Amino acid sequence: MSYFAAASSGVGSPRATCATTSGMKLARKLTLALVFGVFLVLALSAYVQIRRESKIFENDVQRDHHAMGRALAAAITGVWRTEGPARALRLVEDANERERQVDLRWVWLDAQADDAHRPRLAPELLVPVSRGQAVVHRLPREDADLLVTCVPVPVTGDRVGALELSESLAGARRTIHGMILNTAVTTAALTLVCGLLATSLGVGLVGRPMRTLIDQARRIGAGDLSRRLSLRQEDEIGELGREMDAMCDRLAAANRKLESEATARLAALQQLRHAERLATVGKLASGIAHELGAPLQVVAGRARMLVDGDVTGDEVPANGQIILEQSQRMTQIIRQLLDFARRRSAEKQETPLRSVIHSTFVMLRPLAEKQGVTMVQEGDTPELVIHADADQLQQALTNVVVNAIQAMPSGGTLTVGLRAERASPPADQGGAEGDYVALSVRDEGQGMPADVLEHIFEPFFTTKPVGEGTGLGLSVAYGIIKEHGGWIHVDSRVGSGSRFTMMLPRGNS
Repeated sequence: MSYFAAASSGVGSPRATCATTSGMKLARKLTLALVFGVFLVLALSAYVQIRRESKIFENDVQRDHHAMGRALAAAITGVWRTEGPARALRLVEDANERERQVDLRWVWLDAQADDAHRPRLAPELLVPVSRGQAVVHRLPREDADLLVTCVPVPVTGDRVGALELSESLAGARRTIHGMILNTAVTTAALTLVCGLLATSLGVGLVGRPMRTLIDQARRIGAGDLSRRLSLRQEDEIGELGREMDAMCDRLAAANRKLESEATARLAALQQLRHAERLATVGKLASGIAHELGAPLQVVAGRARMLVDGDVTGDEVPANGQIILEQSQRMTQIIRQLLDFARRRSAEKQETPLRSVIHSTFVMLRPLAEKQGVTMVQEGDTPELVIHADADQLQQALTNVVVNAIQAMPSGGTLTVGLRAERASPPADQGGAEGDYVALSVRDEGQGMPADVLEHIFEPFFTTKPVGEGTGLGLSVAYGIIKEHGGWIHVDSRVGSGSRFTMMLPRGNS
């Protein structure tokens, strides 16, 4: 017997094909995980770098604005005091003409909306300027944001003036776009290289070995333990492959041991059953001897009459016929006993249970009569047929009937019943509800207490005196019925007799 079912799916089946095509799933997952990780790290690094470069660029612009604003504000203040406002404003215009990137303007903080010197920033943003502090603010634009710096300029008079420096951040945007493009190209290239490297390593180190392990696992599941792996990897996968080879060796050895033990067990079981048959034959011997006594006396008497010449003429054939009939009767009795004692191989076929009951009654009637027991069939026994081994069923029924006869040492009535019913197997056996045949044997003995009922099917357990029982009869009967897919139910009460009901499935056993 093998641990594995031969019906397991093998190479060439849809599942095996699926395993072949999906053998690279693990390598693909590892590759995707690595590529995604590399891409994520590069993308985050690029994002941080771009943000940092953008901040650096903006800080540089602010420093340039502050430096330029302070220098120009000092110059404007000096010119304003020495040469007047017109010359100071002209200085601002000249500086604006010379500067290409920065737009320089003179603004009045209190200028109205139609004034050319009105600031770009909202009045609430210019409050610090009126207190002598420079203000930097970023104004959003569609094409590029505008960085505006207002530097206060102390001049004479009641009005508060300031120098406004504004510069477009379009250059910064172009620089950032270039960095983004370069980073994207670099990230894509590194991701592609890492993906190709991871794919090649994954297929070589993971994909193919794992597919080999899957194929080996399927062969083991199908019962093929002859193949061995040739993984030379010195890693976890290689160790797993070597463990699978060792497992195959252990399973093959266990299979051989199991087959040997199963063969020995079956042989022992057959010998046990045969020994129980012979024990039953021994019990029947005295009854059969009594059964043979009457026909032997008839044969001896008729033969003596023929020898002595006491009968002549037409009486001679009549006496010869009587001798022949009695001889045939004795031969039939002996043949039934030998047939029961003879070992046969199991052969299941359509078996009518009524014929099994009849054969058992004929064989056991001498033993029952000697014990003072009357065997009867309960009502009109129906013709029920099951798929079973007739000899094994007869042995099981014989063992139960003999046990019932021995349970009535003072004689009584033994009743055998047969009926069809719907039943569910007991919890320890399991199974769904189905159609069964109930073969019952009821005696009028003293019954059994609960502590005895717990052990009656155990081998060599008996309550009979030494030499009167082997303790195997009910155990063998239980094993036969269970092999046929059934079970035995016992109902016994002290002082009320016992009923053994053998449940046999009506379908194929």
